[in-house]
Amino acid sequence: MPHSVESRTSWVVAWTALAAMSVSYGAPQVAVVALKPIAASLGNARELPALAYSLAWLGTAVGGLAMGRIADRIGVRWTVAFGAVMVGIGLLVASGGSAWQLILGHGLFIGLLGNAGLNAPLYIYVSRWFDRRRGTALALISSGQYVAGVIWPSIFEQAIAAYGWQHTMMVFGVAEALLVAPVALLVLRNPPAAAPLSAGAAASRPGQPVLGLPPNLALALLAAASFCCCVPMAMPQGHLVAFCSDLGIAPAQGAAMLSVLLGCAFVSRQFWGWLSDRIGGLRTVLAGSAFQFTAMTGFLLTQNEFGLFTVSALFGLGFSGLIPAYVLAVRELFPASEASWRVPSLLLFSGSGMAAGGWLAGWIFDHTGFYAAAFATGLLFNVVNLLVIVPLVLRARRLRGMVIAGVRAAE
Repeated sequence: MPHSVESRTSWVVAWTALAAMSVSYGAPQVAVVALKPIAASLGNARELPALAYSLAWLGTAVGGLAMGRIADRIGVRWTVAFGAVMVGIGLLVASGGSAWQLILGHGLFIGLLGNAGLNAPLYIYVSRWFDRRRGTALALISSGQYVAGVIWPSIFEQAIAAYGWQHTMMVFGVAEALLVAPVALLVLRNPPAAAPLSAGAAASRPGQPVLGLPPNLALALLAAASFCCCVPMAMPQGHLVAFCSDLGIAPAQGAAMLSVLLGCAFVSRQFWGWLSDRIGGLRTVLAGSAFQFTAMTGFLLTQNEFGLFTVSALFGLGFSGLIPAYVLAVRELFPASEASWRVPSLLLFSGSGMAAGGWLAGWIFDHTGFYAAAFATGLLFNVVNLLVIVPLVLRARRLRGMVIAGVRAAE
């Protein structure tokens, strides 16, 4: 049996990464919970706080391109510590009370300089500590967003009601920097020297075809698919509390509903990680995307509190495995030496999809006065995602069949 790089330290590193992301990803959640109060203080346009939330995601995705390479040179502990401090500064800036401060704080500090230092670098870093259970480990650390969604919305809702959204941002910003940066510097060490590709990897040398396609074309298709699946993924996450409030459901219940959605996402993401280690990243993407489409339709079919709690739980169960499955697919299909730029490139498009979905839902609401049109638009993006992924899965299946047939013929 080949030597494995996995050890007890691998899991210490993975759980530390999860903890760091669980705190840092709480930062954009303040704008989600306080969407209506922020809009009320800035002219009543929901597009503005929705844009701030979206820019935090977009900045995270764009900044990851540079941060992935920087982490390769100076070490991931430094990008994580730097990012944590920037997230704290971003919340302090965003709490200033003006539109430009809200946008600058989220787009530049929380996104481009902040969570960008955690997101892509930690995906690449943790993947190098694992070879046998890489999908499980990636699913675990990528659950940081959902752990944040379980813990923080209800806390933020109470804090905002008692002290206002600006003070809530300020206090959480200071706490986030003081918690995450020291832990990163103390725990995150250099990964093992060489973590081999999984046994099913389709490419071991740069330049080889991937799924029978030029490698950059294969990555472009995966990136386009990830963008399209993340547009609908972001809509309920960014607007559920406001959507519930419009229906006469108390904000506290809306925040609880968001916590249920993201809590179910955390639990099911571990299942999707287990599954991806057995069927591969690409087929897991297809299964998760089909589940997300089915659950998303529920937001168009029910408007009562019990029904929305149920739909939120199902939506969380469905979409949660997608992002780590995309990352796993890249690690399975492309050489490990290219991970430092291929993984951030993919995450650029998935993060851009999250940003586009969050902003688009707010823009559509401001022009139509209801969220059904936004959710229907999200479903159209999900259909495009399936139209891209299904041919790739079929191509992979055909190539795998050809390889098996060739082996049997040689025997």
